[in-house]
Amino acid sequence: MPARILIADDEPHISDGLQMLLAEDGFDVAVAADGGAAWDLIKGGSFAVVLADLRMPEVDGLELFSRMREAGVDSEMVIITGKGSVDTAKEAMRQGAYDYLEKPLKIDRLRELIPKAVEKFQVKESNRRLQERLRGLTRFGDLIGQSEEMRDIYAMIEAAAPTTASILIVGESGTGKELVARAIHNKSGRKKGPFVAINCAAFPREILENELFGHEKGAFTGALNEKPGCFELADGGTLFLDEVAEMEPDIQVKLLRALEERTFRRLGGKKEIMVDIRVVAATNKNIQKAIEKGDLREDLYHRLAVIPLYLPPLRDRRGDVSILAENFLRRYADANNKVVEGFSPETLQFINEYRWPGNVRELKNAVERALILTRGPSITLADLRAHELITTEDREIRIPVGTSLEQADRTLILKTFSFVNGDHQKAASLLGMDENKLRIQLSSLLGTEAASV
Repeated sequence: MPARILIADDEPHISDGLQMLLAEDGFDVAVAADGGAAWDLIKGGSFAVVLADLRMPEVDGLELFSRMREAGVDSEMVIITGKGSVDTAKEAMRQGAYDYLEKPLKIDRLRELIPKAVEKFQVKESNRRLQERLRGLTRFGDLIGQSEEMRDIYAMIEAAAPTTASILIVGESGTGKELVARAIHNKSGRKKGPFVAINCAAFPREILENELFGHEKGAFTGALNEKPGCFELADGGTLFLDEVAEMEPDIQVKLLRALEERTFRRLGGKKEIMVDIRVVAATNKNIQKAIEKGDLREDLYHRLAVIPLYLPPLRDRRGDVSILAENFLRRYADANNKVVEGFSPETLQFINEYRWPGNVRELKNAVERALILTRGPSITLADLRAHELITTEDREIRIPVGTSLEQADRTLILKTFSFVNGDHQKAASLLGMDENKLRIQLSSLLGTEAASV
C-alpha cells in the first residue's frame, strides 16, 4: 500500500502542485483547504506525513500539530512556511515536528524530505504493531511468559534476529539462555541452516579446541580420521557458545581470530577454512568481574556483545511463574499419560511466592517430579516438596517479636548468605542491596576473612 500523505494549505496552487508531484512519486495524497478540514481527515484516517501551512485561517499549522500531539497521532508533521516565520517553524521542530519547507518550495528538497519522513513513520508504526502483538503473547517460540521483562526480550529478539551481529546473552543458570539463542536463530534468515550448540564449560582445554575447530587425520595420537568442529558444522547457520567465559585464555585468543576473520585452521591443518556463521554466546558470570579477573578477554567480550541481551531471573518475572508452572504441568501430564486437574490453591500460592533460585529449570524439574509422584486429582504441596528438595524453610526466616532491628538485619543477611551458599552476587540480588555494601556488612558481622570466602 502506498504511504498516505495529507496536504493542508489554503492556497490551491500550492496544494494542487504538491498533490501532483507526490502522486507522481507513488504516494496516496489527500488535500485539505484549511486546518479544520485537515483535522477532520486526520481523525478519520491514518496519514504517514502531514504537510501543513504554518498560516491558515481558523486552525493554523501549529494548532493542527498541537491537536495531533494531544490526540496521540503519530503522523510526521512537515511545516510549510514563509521567510518571515522560519523561527516559528524551527520551534515546532523542537516540539517534535519532523522538518519544515520554506516558500517558494524547492522540488528537490521536497522529494528528499518526504520519503525520509515516511520511513520514520513506518518504523514507528512497525514498532507499535510489534509491541501490540507481543503484549498478548504468553509464548514466543519455546520461550514462555507475558511479563513486561519477557516482552522486552521478545522485542529484542525480533530486532536483533534479522541482523548479522553477534549477540551475548547474560543470565543466571536455568533462565533459558539456549532457548533465547534458538529463538534468535529461528527468527533469522539462517533458520534453514544448522543450529550448533556447545557448552564451553563441559570440556577440558585440549578437547574444547578440538570440538570448536576439528582436526586433521594424524593431528595427534588416535586421530585416525579428519573431524570437522563446531565452526564447520554451523556453516550457513548459528553457532551457540554457552558459558563462553569458562574458556582458557589461549582458546579465547583463537576464538577471537576466528570470529573476526571467519576463518580458522583445524588442529594439525595448514589450510584456512572459511565459514559463514552467526555467533550467539552466553554466560552466567558478572561480565565486569569476569573481565577484571581475566576469565573473559575484554576484546573478545566486545566482539561477542555487539548486541548484549540480559535475561532476568525468574524471581524478577513474578507474573510468569504460574504460567510456566501450568504449561509444564500440561506438558508432563501428556507425556506421562496422567490426568490431573491442576495445582491445589495452597500449592499455587507456594509456587508464586517461592524465589526459585534455580530459575525456570528448577521450576520445570519440580513440576515434573510432582506430576510423577502425585496420586491425587491435583498437585499438592507435599507432592511439590517431595524429598524436601524444596522446603518452606528455604524461603522463610522466623524473627520473634521483640527482636531488635539490628539483630533482625543480622539474621536476614546471614541466613540469605547461607541460603545461596556464600555467593555474594546472589545474596545481594535477593536482598536488594549493592554487592559492595553487602560485603562490608558481612565483614563486620563475620570478620574480613570469613566474608571473603
